[in-house]
Amino acid sequence: MEERGMNARIRSLRRKSLETRAHIDMERTKSMTKTYERYEGSMSVPELRAMVLKDYFSTKKLYIGDGELIVGEKGDSPQASPTFPELCCHTIEDMHVMNDRELINFQVKEEDYTYQKDSVIPFWEKRSIRKRILDNMTEDWKNAYEAGLFTEFMEQRGPGHTVGSFKIYEKGFLDYKKDIQNSMDNLDLLNDPHATKKMDQLKGMMIACDGILILGARYAAYARELAETETNEQRKEELLQIAQNCDVVPAHKPQTYWQAIQMYWFVHLGVTTELNPWDAYSPGRLDQHLNGFYENDVEKGTLDDEKALELLECLWIKFNNQPAPPKVGITLKESSTYTDFANINTGGITPTGENGVNNVSYLILDCMEEMQLLQPSSNVQISKKTPAKFLKRACEVSRHGWGQPAFYNTEAIIQELLNAGKSLEDARCGGTSGCVETGAFGNEAYILTGYFNIPKIFELTLTNGYDTVSGKQLGLKLGEAKDFQTYEELFEAFSKQIKYFIDIKVKGSNVIEQIYANYMPAPFLSIITNDCISTGKDYNAGGARYNTKYIQGVGIGTITDSLAAIKYNVYDKKNFTMEELMAGISDNFQGHDQLLNMVRNKTPKYGNDEDYADDIMKSVFEMYRKEVTGRPNMNGGFYRINMLPTTCHVYFGEVMTASPNGRLAHKPVSEGISPEKGADINGPTAVIKSASKMDHLQTGGTLLNQKFTPQVVAGEEGLKQMANLVRTYFNMDGHHIQFNVIDRETLIQAQKHPEDYKDLIVRVAGYSDHFRNLSKELQDEIINRTEQSFN
Repeated sequence: MEERGMNARIRSLRRKSLETRAHIDMERTKSMTKTYERYEGSMSVPELRAMVLKDYFSTKKLYIGDGELIVGEKGDSPQASPTFPELCCHTIEDMHVMNDRELINFQVKEEDYTYQKDSVIPFWEKRSIRKRILDNMTEDWKNAYEAGLFTEFMEQRGPGHTVGSFKIYEKGFLDYKKDIQNSMDNLDLLNDPHATKKMDQLKGMMIACDGILILGARYAAYARELAETETNEQRKEELLQIAQNCDVVPAHKPQTYWQAIQMYWFVHLGVTTELNPWDAYSPGRLDQHLNGFYENDVEKGTLDDEKALELLECLWIKFNNQPAPPKVGITLKESSTYTDFANINTGGITPTGENGVNNVSYLILDCMEEMQLLQPSSNVQISKKTPAKFLKRACEVSRHGWGQPAFYNTEAIIQELLNAGKSLEDARCGGTSGCVETGAFGNEAYILTGYFNIPKIFELTLTNGYDTVSGKQLGLKLGEAKDFQTYEELFEAFSKQIKYFIDIKVKGSNVIEQIYANYMPAPFLSIITNDCISTGKDYNAGGARYNTKYIQGVGIGTITDSLAAIKYNVYDKKNFTMEELMAGISDNFQGHDQLLNMVRNKTPKYGNDEDYADDIMKSVFEMYRKEVTGRPNMNGGFYRINMLPTTCHVYFGEVMTASPNGRLAHKPVSEGISPEKGADINGPTAVIKSASKMDHLQTGGTLLNQKFTPQVVAGEEGLKQMANLVRTYFNMDGHHIQFNVIDRETLIQAQKHPEDYKDLIVRVAGYSDHFRNLSKELQDEIINRTEQSFN
């Protein structure tokens, strides 16, 4: 393992984070079960959920590792993963899968199997949110879900995907308690029919405040206890300072740079312990949140860049200590990362519209480069006002080849938020989280509901709605492929199938929203999300200022090239008939070499700046956008789209037969808005020109992967070309771009000899991961991405 870190302390902490085996920690589940047994039925659901957090924080095992400067773990130690049976209850088979699999395993103790079997499953299996969801879905929903036409995030984890604002640096939780009490005092019990429900929510928030206050006080006491027996004077002073920090935060607003980081971390633990949200809580504009504290401490002489960087690196290790809790069933078997998708935004502009790059921005880039950890995921916002020096430095870090930082377009983000109805002030304070998703930080619940398999729905369009993989009639009966006499007729049928499955998806998601609102509120997250306290509404019930639901479109490259193959060859050029094409698809193109060569190599492809294919991409995108965007959700907001797959493009390909563009059966579909693998042959400039023809500003985020060999971006000229590519794409309103800088042969050798490439990290989708931990299908997909050149 490569040793990284600015000093011995950081190297030691980083080594422990990487070498400690991820393991299941049942303490939270045991505490929660006792809380439910004691209080269920005697208090409201919001109070009960808050009491779960308070009881756990009152008794959980505390951990302060040797040399740590930022304290707090979600479980008993680094790499501990609590379970969340109230969301999805693991079977004994699930626990064996997580313990026994070769990669991405979680150690399960023998006594944990027994406790799960004897106590957890009997109590939680029928109470879990996943059980409630599946019991309330229609047969149409279940059939489409099981066939891989879409996924559903909420059946595994809770709503989340939210990001911190300046708020937690301006108030402590004693201040929040005053706000909550004020809101209680102002309830209109005489005229407001929802006043009692609001009171229950506010009582829950009050209890949740007590929970985080208890955790902070316990850590202060524990640090002093350790200091009493510490013989190293420097460490003794550090422990006493940690105690003093925990005396201040989270009870009060932070006073120093160190306390500001600790404040964030306590809040992060509160959110992710409360309900295991999709995705993990993120700090948002961390450089801007910390810079005022940094400047004050530097001016007072209590902080320099070395110490400031060391504290950031301690925070990075804390993020990396938190594996994403394991899922259940098929999702568990397919899950190929520990990453919890916390995402840090750096750069961009200030709330007043000025250049947002500051001293801490550069320290964060130094931290990224030094640590090279999977978590947190790190990005840079690039504005027209961003200095060239900052963009160049970000490109220097990126070309190391491990996929961070990703690059985001500040002006595009702001316009996307304005188009979605946000105020200019809130839009300027927003950014991206998870992979690429746009939100108004601190003000919005922007929740991903699941991925949508666009190429699969076209597959059903060609087979009269019948799914040959599952053997079920899933879609509308609108005709066989040969029945469509024109391309326009075919596209109209495709549009009807898209609408049909969007309707099914949204109906299910609307039911799921109500299940979470009624049974699984998030009182702690509600405290720190603007407007929840003033309205007396929970985060999961529409309490945030803005409430958005996203459906993620997957496979735009595959569906574009498939439609292009049919339009160009069947209807325009009449190179072959629809019957001949369907025969080739049915045979997985075996014995149809001429047909395969024609659709793969002699047909216009998306990604080459050719209007023939790119116009088809635009028509699919617009059709999909219009079917989703603007639909009302149950929390007073609207549905929107974004275009990303994480790793779902692999799964979606597995449930499909061959595609008209020559993609073979069960192979991955295209990822993000990237072209189909091998289709983009005219270089990176052509790719960004094609991608920019999509209206990114009408989405909540798009994901574009690019792959370069190290030689292409080497030296000053390579750095200049890389920075110019980012600027050019963003000038065309592109939302996001990220880079894998690695050569194909290295990846092939890493696949053959994973033991020799344990430190190799690649960019997968909106996150990075160790190459050796990826499934072979995903490794192959990354290997086969086009290696671009500026020549």
